[in-house]
Amino acid sequence: MNIIWLGHSGFRMEIEGAVILVDPWLTGNPMFPPARRAEAIGGATHVLITHGHGDHTGDAIAIAQELSIPVVGIYDLMSWWEGKHGIATVGFNKGGTADLGGAKVTMVNACHSSSVGGEDGPVYAGHESGYMIAGEGHTIYVSGDTDIMADMEWMGELHAPDIGILCAGGFYTMDMKRAAFAARKYFAFKTVIPCHY
Repeated sequence: MNIIWLGHSGFRMEIEGAVILVDPWLTGNPMFPPARRAEAIGGATHVLITHGHGDHTGDAIAIAQELSIPVVGIYDLMSWWEGKHGIATVGFNKGGTADLGGAKVTMVNACHSSSVGGEDGPVYAGHESGYMIAGEGHTIYVSGDTDIMADMEWMGELHAPDIGILCAGGFYTMDMKRAAFAARKYFAFKTVIPCHY
């Protein structure tokens, strides 16, 4: 298993038979060097989206078209993108599990908002979400954009993730203090990776 940070909330995960690009905002991301794009997306098998905001959907459609791979995420947004952009998608919902090349990806709750840009302002893009990604003897919790929430207690107990990727930037998401509190209170992570800061 390999987890590579792509800046902001973007990650490349090599797990089981999958290479999953999580929230790949590459173009215009000040933390991602454009010269590394080919390396970052090379061999990708899936794009996984937590919600519709541009700093998470970023290059998802372009990568899906370029590599002919599916985008995976909340049903509402995936259905719309499939019709609008002609890309392959896997749309599912909270509590559901998708098999991505042997990695089992379960959608879980997050506490945020989700929209895409429309002509007259933001347009609803389905619920925001997080993921539990299981494979190779590990379970990775990707929080997506969220605040602390009571659901984290049962999510930690049920899924028992040993790796946590938690947003920690403050203002739009929980800050570092709240992320650290959530990690300590609700989970028994062996590794914690902060993002969205």
